[in-house]
Amino acid sequence: MPGSVNAAAAYLTKRRGVSIKGESLRKKLRGLEGESLSMEMMEMLTDWMVEQAAGTPVATDWILSLAAQFNLAIDHVPAAPDGGWPNEIDAIKDKLLHVSKFCGQLSAVALDVLQDNRVTLEEADRMLDALQAVRTMCHRMERNLRRAVAKGRQRD
Repeated sequence: MPGSVNAAAAYLTKRRGVSIKGESLRKKLRGLEGESLSMEMMEMLTDWMVEQAAGTPVATDWILSLAAQFNLAIDHVPAAPDGGWPNEIDAIKDKLLHVSKFCGQLSAVALDVLQDNRVTLEEADRMLDALQAVRTMCHRMERNLRRAVAKGRQRD
């Protein structure tokens, strides 16, 4: 993150109203024996990292790592517009077309990658990018679907 562990400690001190020094925070972040961070502090640090990283996914990468330790998969999904889309059904249709497009791209990449029955790191990266594009669009479509149902209930 831009800044230092001291900047993060200053942020935590201000938010919590309880002083923490940079070196104490560093020990907690490194997980030294007897040192740990509470979930509340991690949430605050995540808020700080989101500010520092201008909202880029790097600020929440630690959550993906944590999930992976428990065999869970999480994807970064861009924020929806406030209140959703004016017409959620049209948004679902649009995303469905994108899912089809991304599935075609995944198939093309996978065929290239698997042609020689081995996978290089570069090839894996290409295939992972295609897989992530499909998953992200599916997450977004799921969000549209939930909003469409909620909006339908509001009209009933």
